[in-house]
Amino acid sequence: MSSTLPPDPVSGPHIEAVRQFNRFITVHAGLLREGLLDSPWTLTEARIIFELAHSTGLTARDLCRLLDLDPGYVSRILKRLRSADVIDRRRSEQDARQMLLRLTIAGREAFDRLNRASVRQTSGLLAPLASSDRQRLVACMQSIEDIFGGAPESAQGWLLRPHRSGDPGWIVEAHGRLYGEEYGWDITFEALVARIVAEVIDGFDPVRDCIWIAERDGRPVGSAVVVARDETTARLRLVLVDPRVRGHGIGRRLVEECLRFAREAGYRRMTLWTNNVLKDARRLYEAMDFRLVHEEPHTSFGHDLIGETWERDL
Repeated sequence: MSSTLPPDPVSGPHIEAVRQFNRFITVHAGLLREGLLDSPWTLTEARIIFELAHSTGLTARDLCRLLDLDPGYVSRILKRLRSADVIDRRRSEQDARQMLLRLTIAGREAFDRLNRASVRQTSGLLAPLASSDRQRLVACMQSIEDIFGGAPESAQGWLLRPHRSGDPGWIVEAHGRLYGEEYGWDITFEALVARIVAEVIDGFDPVRDCIWIAERDGRPVGSAVVVARDETTARLRLVLVDPRVRGHGIGRRLVEECLRFAREAGYRRMTLWTNNVLKDARRLYEAMDFRLVHEEPHTSFGHDLIGETWERDL
């Protein structure tokens, strides 16, 4: 009969060493300041914004469980974030009894500012260190995560954010490369995407247009664009998800954000153009209540294709 030995008693020096490290890192990372990263948000508020940016929808109960927080405390924070138009709620499609929390457009802009500030701060902390010391630091931090059980299950590794410099070029390159690899389309497709992107950027109106970027580990992995076709109709364009991250709901989330933006911008319907060979995209659009309204054969990008126009009401 086997037995499990009790753990060794925790020594006083070990306890004090951990407490000393906690005091050191909270000051060094600026966690004791009134607003995290010179923002209006506390550490806990910023962490909730972070979790919502990395999810397809969480309930208040989910946040309590993920962050080990008191429900009353979370409720007060969520009330403040809703008052600031950082988050809103929608009923779950899977369970109508549940209300899912998500970031508004203003909330995503707040997250983007926090994220960029965090990158700058972390870069500033690491810059004075030699490369060998950086590697040793990262290895030590990984050891701490491994000992305490690894990353939290909420860390899906991707987020959505508004576009910034460098993203338009990535959209062109990614479309040309992926459509060439997956469908054998020639370089004329990349040229078309380049013209579309240039038109979007040249005429970009933040009130009527949006560009969403899905990011993983600091690199773009998806895109979606909304531009005006006319006063009442928005046009969905350049929806793409890198094949290495497909299957995680990124494409659906991108389209959801575009639909929400279009509604808030005052559009009454949305239209898009695609081709019949894009089976996964067509299934997504159909699942999101788009309907096929027009088909037309054409020869483009080195292939005979059938172009399709889809639309839905908002």
